[in-house]
Amino acid sequence: MPKVGIIFNDVKPVACQVAEHWQSKLETRGYQVVPVTGEGGLLGYSMPDRPLCHTRMENLVPPGFDDQMDFAIVLGGDGTVLSAFRQVAPVGVPLLTVNTGHMGFLTETYLNQLPEAMEAVLQGQYRIEERAMLAVRLFHEDQLIWEALCLNEMVIHREPLTSMCHFEVAIGHHSPVDIAADGVIISTPTGSTAYSLSAGGPVLTPGVPVTQLIPICPHSLASRGLVFPDSEPVTITSANPDPLVIVVDGNAGCYVLPGDRVETQRSPYPARFLRLQDPEFFKVLREKLGWGLPHIAKPTSVELP
Repeated sequence: MPKVGIIFNDVKPVACQVAEHWQSKLETRGYQVVPVTGEGGLLGYSMPDRPLCHTRMENLVPPGFDDQMDFAIVLGGDGTVLSAFRQVAPVGVPLLTVNTGHMGFLTETYLNQLPEAMEAVLQGQYRIEERAMLAVRLFHEDQLIWEALCLNEMVIHREPLTSMCHFEVAIGHHSPVDIAADGVIISTPTGSTAYSLSAGGPVLTPGVPVTQLIPICPHSLASRGLVFPDSEPVTITSANPDPLVIVVDGNAGCYVLPGDRVETQRSPYPARFLRLQDPEFFKVLREKLGWGLPHIAKPTSVELP
């Protein structure tokens, strides 16, 4: 019996209703359906008084989700998509992402197009696009105390008030550099249109095998964003006497104590998007962010009355 998953945002009533509807419809057509909420991809926060509060990446996979599952439907916004990939990336389940939110930058289709999209998918009329994810790990005295997968970015900064911090950053085998800034963003190409873009970073097309480092409000005219091969791991050490905080994909994080070490590298688990047509990244940029919209040209001549 073929198996399909449904991951939905249980905070949104419409997502719950659509999940229930498609579970019934797919079961009628002979599919085994495994429904779960996106909550399982939201990571816990480690605190200074309980720093070992973390879950291994592979342990976030929901029961019933495995490499025998054909695909899963995601019902929600970009946050639900990010959470869903943390759940399923270790077992390689491709996701059909359906927008029930607002921006929907990471979604493939809309609710009103879902019946046609599902019919195409069930007939095998799709392709799979793989995008790089980052593995983020925090070490305290060489002991792993927290880890997470992220599709967009990892941010390290001071909390609760924004102020300048000092970071020692080492990329691959290169010599460490010191960065004075409010924070540091380590981003994938997918995340280049998220927080990194707002912080002044470049837009990267998804297929480019690179990672980017973006200082947040750097205290130097020479500190600018850096793009480098994603085969190079990044190690960040805080040079501050106060704790910092890591935020992964905008919804989960942990505290970084003085002397702790943060390591990021390309994950062996890619995010696998189910695409109904060939991806057109520039079209998405134009529709979602207004990039490259045509402007009205100035007239070359004026007709006098």
